[in-house]
Amino acid sequence: MSQSVLEISRLRKSFDTEVVLEDISIKVPEHTATVFIGASGSGKSTLLRCINLLEPIDDGVIKLDGNDITDVEINPDDVRRKIGMVFQAFNLFPHMSVLENIILAPIRVQNMSREEAIDHAENLLKRFGLIDKANQYPDRLSGGQQQRVAIIRSLALNPRLLLL
Repeated sequence: MSQSVLEISRLRKSFDTEVVLEDISIKVPEHTATVFIGASGSGKSTLLRCINLLEPIDDGVIKLDGNDITDVEINPDDVRRKIGMVFQAFNLFPHMSVLENIILAPIRVQNMSREEAIDHAENLLKRFGLIDKANQYPDRLSGGQQQRVAIIRSLALNPRLLLL
């Protein structure tokens, strides 16, 4: 069996007195897709936010590539550089073209050259069938196209884990 890219053990999360996640344990092997299915309000988005350290957990351990990312010594920004996340609202920058949305983080976060970032972004846009939308603005795209651009924007950072 391949190594787990993500391992969660006995995770617990509550908001005030309401327990949202209780005793959640899961192993996600490399190169797999894992789906959390549940009713609205069942904690799926909260779990993703906990994995990306956007919500503190009450108890348990979250490991990324075998490293405990819930350790207080860990810098959350370092963890987030390894995890891509696309929210339910895609949060594309409306004043930037599709291409500008995609290259912003690789240039700012990874210090990638603009030329390299553009080349990488264009390759991803081709793979997703959106190269013809590179110079469009988000409000000119369909909802499905906006969603794919948001996914491409996350993939542009070559994340270890992608949360959707």
